[in-house]
Amino acid sequence: MTITIVITFCTLLLIAYVFDLTSAKTKIPSVILLLLLGWSVRKLTVLIDLPLPDFSPFLPVLGTIGLILIVLEGSLELELNKSKFGLIGKSFLGALLPIIALAFVFAFAFRFFGDYSLRDSIVNAIPFCVISSAIAIPSVRNLGSHNKEFVIYESSLSDILGVLLFNFLAFNEIITASSFGYFAFQLLIIAVVSFIATIGLSFLLNKIEHHVKFVPIILLVVLIYAVSEIYHLPALIFILIFGLAIGNLDELKKIEWIKRFKPEDLNTEVTKFKELTTEAAFLIRAIFFILFGYLIETIEVINTDTFIWSLGVVICIFAVRAIQLKLSKLPLRPLLFVAPRGLITILLFLSIAPSKSIPFVNNSLVIQVIILTALVMMVGLMTNKSQKP
Repeated sequence: MTITIVITFCTLLLIAYVFDLTSAKTKIPSVILLLLLGWSVRKLTVLIDLPLPDFSPFLPVLGTIGLILIVLEGSLELELNKSKFGLIGKSFLGALLPIIALAFVFAFAFRFFGDYSLRDSIVNAIPFCVISSAIAIPSVRNLGSHNKEFVIYESSLSDILGVLLFNFLAFNEIITASSFGYFAFQLLIIAVVSFIATIGLSFLLNKIEHHVKFVPIILLVVLIYAVSEIYHLPALIFILIFGLAIGNLDELKKIEWIKRFKPEDLNTEVTKFKELTTEAAFLIRAIFFILFGYLIETIEVINTDTFIWSLGVVICIFAVRAIQLKLSKLPLRPLLFVAPRGLITILLFLSIAPSKSIPFVNNSLVIQVIILTALVMMVGLMTNKSQKP
């Protein structure tokens, strides 16, 4: 039995790797194939009457680790210099404005069809407002460098801003001036923590001479994130700052005290660290979506009661995105189609307290929105003309 599980596990991950390799050619988002793979495994286990334990408790854990690694992977790839400030500004607005607009549109729709408070309606709406960096970043490898960088910044910031807004509303029963003051204080604390942690981790990255050095760094990053989350701090900001700092040592080495870290030597270690982070992110992302596909019930995918809602949510998502891109003076193609929902949507949905949940914001609605947005992205990328890197 143990050998069978090992063989199955390795085979599934190798298939996931093939999906990742071929997605650049087929332009089919690997997440769709991974979900299908997981769903197929579930059907096979039922067919052969193979009893398996309940894997659902592992989904939030894998999702959290995956989110950390994916945002870290994306931030390590970003260049931080004066020429990028315009792009960063557009990415920030591209992440923030749709979240706010969609949150209120969906919230008022929920209130119109049910007697729910505005706060609860917005909390239930936010998971559908956040672009999934776990799906968006791997899907834009073939786009031009400008569009690719925009998607990396936008989706990473969308994750961060979505989690910030969700936590702010979820942990404040009553929104007052003191709530905003406490929120500003949390931002200040995480900025200080990020600064100190980044210096400490960079020092360890440069000084550890043991043959195992990158895994402890990643474990420390996850640990700092988890402890920050316990105190409801916006921990993803730390991940973004850490990744941007060590990924842009060439820009930061002009600062006098940065020279003490020997940026030239540290750059070599950072390159190796990037490679490990990329591979770890692929591994966790693949396991997460295979497991999510495994847990999907067919009846949830074809649920006609929520399909009209799902279609309405998806239409609103892309309508608001079109307006946002026009206001930012960015090309509609192919960026219009790159607005998938996924890992972060699932994590936020699972974080909604039962007392605050809205009945028709359920598994079926979440699954259908994720699949529909991924399909729209797939069609958009397939019909997009190839761009030189």
